[in-house]
Amino acid sequence: MATVLSIVLIIAALFLIVTVLLQSSDDGGIGALTGKSDSYFSKAKSKTFEAKLALGTKIAAGLFVVLSILLLVVK
Repeated sequence: MATVLSIVLIIAALFLIVTVLLQSSDDGGIGALTGKSDSYFSKAKSKTFEAKLALGTKIAAGLFVVLSILLLVVK
């Protein structure tokens, strides 16, 4: 059981690393200081590749945390 959980944890960690590295940098925080405004098209990007990548990152991070705690309990 612990071996299977370890393998799934490693796969989740690799997926998390890949999704984080594929994301583009977000300069929105510094843009608020300089007066840069967002357009409608930059706010409504729920169906873009970046949004799907962000969702995949959130799922992988949650799975990683749950599997880590579960592996700690099992061992």
